[in-house]
Amino acid sequence: MTRIVKIGGNRADDGGWIREVAAGIAASNVPTVLVHGGGKDVTELQRAVGIEPEWRDGLRVTTPRVMEVVRMVLSGGVNKRWVAALMDAGADALGISGEDGGLLRGVPLQGGALGRAGEVTEVRTALLDALLAQGLTPVVSPVTRGPDGGGLNVNADDAATAVAMAMGAAELLFVSDVPGVKARGAWVDALDAQHAAALLESGEAAGGMRPKLRAAMRARAAGVGRVRIGALEMLTDSGAGTRIEITRETAHAGD
Repeated sequence: MTRIVKIGGNRADDGGWIREVAAGIAASNVPTVLVHGGGKDVTELQRAVGIEPEWRDGLRVTTPRVMEVVRMVLSGGVNKRWVAALMDAGADALGISGEDGGLLRGVPLQGGALGRAGEVTEVRTALLDALLAQGLTPVVSPVTRGPDGGGLNVNADDAATAVAMAMGAAELLFVSDVPGVKARGAWVDALDAQHAAALLESGEAAGGMRPKLRAAMRARAAGVGRVRIGALEMLTDSGAGTRIEITRETAHAGD
């Protein structure tokens, strides 16, 4: 069964960490579609060209000029960085953006209130299935084709969720540099929808964790069999990370 791995976090530009993640994916021998973010790199290039980033509820406001930066970073440098790392680790990887072949199609979020920020409405699963059947590991930039033929900046957590739901994936992993979700000072082993919603409402889940939690809840509710949020150990340890469950929450103490 296919596994979807979404990669992000503060160490997503750390060469050593990237090599560790790539090695974990290659060693697992599980058919994998990797969906990557790259927000830190986008922010750096935005500022380098004189555009101060703006976020609303964890989502980047994307003007047409910002969209060009997003495409350049995500479908260019970041995508090829992950392809190279996977190839070096022994995985036969191929980079593709959501725009290529109409892999991901979508519409603007909130009627365009966030500019070119969008959401996925359709996934061309046959294309991913064909690549996997050839033994390839697709590395997907979340830049999506909009209804006007232009690019949309889709949050990578949401893109990975859309792919997992469309493919009927056995597992969806949100891999970053933190071991899971924290609630009331403890890392949470399993989190149900009610408690996840409470973390969002209280603001305890902040920044990039907000869209991640929402995406994970949506995937689980849609029937993705196993959804976890955590660190790279999840690639080889089935008990690592925070499981998104239907009915219960269990926490363990410490950091």
